Amino acid sequence: MFKPGLKGIEAVETEISQIDGKKGVLTYRGVPIQQIIGRYTFEETAYYLLYASFPTESELTTFQNQLKEFRCIPAYVKLIIDQLPSSHSIMDVLRTAVSSLTVDKEHTAPVSIIAVLPTIIAYRYRKLNNKPVIVPDSKLNHVDNFLYMLTEKMDPIHTGLLETYMVMTMEHGLNASAFSARVTISTESDFISAVTSALGTMKGPLHGGAPSGVLELLDQIKTKECISEVIHKKLKNKERIMGFGHRVYKTVDPRAEALKSKILEFEKLPKWMDLALQTEKKTIEILDEFKPEQKLYTNVEYYAAAIMKSIDLDPELFTAIFSASRIVGWCAHIIEQSNNNTIFRPTVKYIGN
Repeated sequence: MFKPGLKGIEAVETEISQIDGKKGVLTYRGVPIQQIIGRYTFEETAYYLLYASFPTESELTTFQNQLKEFRCIPAYVKLIIDQLPSSHSIMDVLRTAVSSLTVDKEHTAPVSIIAVLPTIIAYRYRKLNNKPVIVPDSKLNHVDNFLYMLTEKMDPIHTGLLETYMVMTMEHGLNASAFSARVTISTESDFISAVTSALGTMKGPLHGGAPSGVLELLDQIKTKECISEVIHKKLKNKERIMGFGHRVYKTVDPRAEALKSKILEFEKLPKWMDLALQTEKKTIEILDEFKPEQKLYTNVEYYAAAIMKSIDLDPELFTAIFSASRIVGWCAHIIEQSNNNTIFRPTVKYIGN
């Protein structure tokens, strides 16, 4: 049977991650995401996805030092970024800047690209908003340094939330951008080209678009006293409740649950995060009364929006930050495809005269 968009078609075999949408399961190399969130840092999880084992102490130190070494943007890349029109989105700039990068050694390509992406994002964002550029701080870990370069602030709650989000969204099977990366590298092209393909795909609103709908929902609600009124009004008008339901997961999104569990560990939550938790609880109660036969749960985009709003990050940064996380998964897919390669060459169904 013809399936447009390759929906339901198994295209590759992988050891990187597994998704069971019916049971609500996501694993990174066999380990449930719930056992990774809060237990392993960004660096430890990235190493695990790339190299299939958690790092020893010495391996972790080496990996951390490499990430710090490759954080700085090459001078010629800065010149390219500075010449791009202000009308270019952050994703446009990220795609163009990455495409201009060179890697001295293929085996250091993954760590060098993972390291420099946050710096490119922060550099462009701050220059575009007439803020002084903040150079990477070698004393800080990957996520702390990223948030510092963006905001000049060091808040342990904010960095904790951002790190949890970035660990949780590193990898998610053969999504559109990972598929793009694998298609490109399957032609025996280079690492940079494969990542550039993934970034171009991530830019599309059907894949990596900013979760603006969730932000609009929280802005409309504003306080927990207004939750019921806003949700009932949307249901009456047959509007979609943004942030609820998922195309793959038919039950609880394990990423949303893992993130929620981590959030609840904090003694004092930011205002918008507390509102998001209250909104989720009340909305599910209302949905159960309104459509008891249709169970809907929050998805990862719901909490992603709540986190970004709590950290007070500009919505234009959302997809770029998502990319700074998902770059790990892309690199893992590129490595895996290269190690057991067959060029992608599907057929088409001709429907012309």
